[in-house]
Amino acid sequence: AVFIAFLAGLPLLLIAGLIHWRLGWLKAYQQKLASAVGSLRNDSQLNTPKAILIDLIRALPVCLIILAVGLILLTMQLNISELLWSFSKKLAIFWLVFGLCWKVLEKNGVAVRHFGMPEQQTSHWRRQIVRISLALLPIHFWSVVAELSPLHLMDDVLGQAMIFFNLLLIAFLVWPMCRESWRDKESHTMRLVTITVLSIIPIALMVLTATGYFYTTLRLSGRWIETVYLVIIWNLLYQTVLRGLSVAARRIAWRRALARRQNLVKEGAEGAEPPEEPTIALEQVNQQTLRITMLLMFALFGVMFWAIWSDLITVFSYLDSITLWHYNGTEAGAAVVKNVTMGSLLFAIIASMVAWALIRNLPGLLEVLVLSRLNMRQGASYAITTILNYIIIAVGAMTVFGSLGVSWDKLQWLAAALSVGLGFGLQEIFGNFVSGLIILFERPVRIGDTVTIGSFSGTVSKIRIRATTITDFDRKEVIIPNKAFVTERLINWSLTDTTTRLVIRLGVAYGSDLEKVRKVLLKAATEHPRVMHEPMPEVFFTAFGASTLDHELRLYVRELRDRSRTVDELNRTIDQLCRENDINIAFNQLEVHLHNEKGDEVTEVKRDYKGDDPTPAVG
Repeated sequence: AVFIAFLAGLPLLLIAGLIHWRLGWLKAYQQKLASAVGSLRNDSQLNTPKAILIDLIRALPVCLIILAVGLILLTMQLNISELLWSFSKKLAIFWLVFGLCWKVLEKNGVAVRHFGMPEQQTSHWRRQIVRISLALLPIHFWSVVAELSPLHLMDDVLGQAMIFFNLLLIAFLVWPMCRESWRDKESHTMRLVTITVLSIIPIALMVLTATGYFYTTLRLSGRWIETVYLVIIWNLLYQTVLRGLSVAARRIAWRRALARRQNLVKEGAEGAEPPEEPTIALEQVNQQTLRITMLLMFALFGVMFWAIWSDLITVFSYLDSITLWHYNGTEAGAAVVKNVTMGSLLFAIIASMVAWALIRNLPGLLEVLVLSRLNMRQGASYAITTILNYIIIAVGAMTVFGSLGVSWDKLQWLAAALSVGLGFGLQEIFGNFVSGLIILFERPVRIGDTVTIGSFSGTVSKIRIRATTITDFDRKEVIIPNKAFVTERLINWSLTDTTTRLVIRLGVAYGSDLEKVRKVLLKAATEHPRVMHEPMPEVFFTAFGASTLDHELRLYVRELRDRSRTVDELNRTIDQLCRENDINIAFNQLEVHLHNEKGDEVTEVKRDYKGDDPTPAVG
């Protein structure tokens, strides 16, 4: 029987031995991951999860040995086999959580290399974890006894005294942690609340034990230990997510800097620095992403906390018994009276808060997690986040109103009446709203496009529900209603192609060598680095002017930002080449013939400096 029991636990022992055999390789790979932290080219968001997974695997052998021993004892069918098996499962989970935390906090471990914690602080936390884990072991054992044999606890005075002093020791150990958190200026409110509650619970359990509620104390102690597990794992996951977001933000900044550098190299060292595509500011991305990450992490914490304490919490189910008002509804075609309870109101408040947080912080989260990884056209990310904001507003409104008993079948008549009334009073606003949707879907203009509408020219910087903002070339923001982009003539200089034509006009004096003029103009254009060779530059002799022989140099540039600089540089080059080739750039000349009162031509005008009247000389 002993041999058969040993065979039952043998697979777990073999797995533990295999992990122990490969510990050297695991540590070497973990050090390799740590060396990549901080390097833009080698660092990755997966490095930290991989390192934590290695620490988890390193903590597994002891857990597997504990489970193997418990399984062997269970197979031997002793009187206390079931108790020992239950305790071994609890102890294995206990070691897995605290062992993982111990590995993460070790010297040059994940906490130091990945999370940037000081080594002195990690050493302090390791000592605290050892003390607290040893103090929790007796409570672990008695909580198992409470689940399996609750009737045996009635007369267990020794156990009650042991648990009382054990809780006193835990409160003594946890109190310094609470005090340090309150003194830390960087501690956020949720952390302070969590640490404070975890510190108060041992004292509350001591009071329950002293008043005779020993079974309740043990059941609550088990839930409290599971909550401690949750706090440890949640903090580890939270730090991992924060580091992943930090790596993503650094990569976005690096890609933008690299794109700027490549544009400068492409345009030449003498070229002006190209303006960036108008995107969400990196600081705004980081703040929005951090806020929504905190929201999601706290939501996850709340769900797990509810899963641990749900069978002991009845206050929320009690909220459903508090009726606030009634409303008439339909079920299966029959009219019924439904209730709106305090629970429904609480759900509506939570749904409103979640929708508000998503609307405020969705752009930053999408930029970091999704849009930065996609090769999207200019302005597409802005259109996506704007449309998603509209969807979130609609879904959030329907959810909130539905939980409060205001369904769509009751709102549709009111909506129809309001639509008719508002259609006349707010015709322009609705027209601009619909035009804004057309702009986002059809995309005749995008964020970053250079446009001309009416007498305004500039770059599109914002597309809102009612109006679009254009930043003109004097850096002034012009607010234009969306309807104007749909109904009026719009010139988009960069919709599909940013290539534009330039025309440089030149007048040379009569008698100039026209072929030489043509060659000079073509030479100036073809040797300029910003002038495109396809289509080729062309020179046309357009007209015989009053004083000049008029020519036009027609050429193409690839980018809109090159127009002014190209015209300036070509004009200077043409002037220099004309001087070198004896080409006279003519200007308008005017001959004036003067006649006196007798009709004789005046050839000279002399001024009598003694008086003010000029004396004409007659030829």
